[in-house]
Amino acid sequence: MDLKDQPSFRERIASVHQLLLNVSDEGSQRSFREGGWSRRKILGHLIDSALNNHQRFVRAALDGRYEGPSYQQEGWVAMHGYGSMPWPLLLNHWHLQNQLLCEVVERIPEEQSGALCRVGNDQPVTLRFLVEDYLNHLDHHVRQIVGEQP
Repeated sequence: MDLKDQPSFRERIASVHQLLLNVSDEGSQRSFREGGWSRRKILGHLIDSALNNHQRFVRAALDGRYEGPSYQQEGWVAMHGYGSMPWPLLLNHWHLQNQLLCEVVERIPEEQSGALCRVGNDQPVTLRFLVEDYLNHLDHHVRQIVGEQP
């Protein structure tokens, strides 16, 4: 899939990875705001995002459409126990999952970018929108992790 006028999906993932390498294990235990998730939990949430979107991207590209469940973020983050995992382990998992996602995105045929995708009860969107939204969602949470305000 060719997302014109933007850095490639792979370049965006590499850039985020470089930023996340600067977060210490100690710093990852702190919440980004009072009462919020720790940086570890936010990164875990981004792992979940990669896992869920992997399915969506592949199925939409192969089947020409996608319809599947929404994501229960609180339950997923709690079930995985991300808050108690060491930062290097989480970061490695996030990086490997996103490397695989890069391979998928680069292989989505342009003619499939308009495939309609319905997540949970949301209105259908195109596969192109899901890919772009994945990166926007990633950027939003990376700002929280590295301490920048949205």
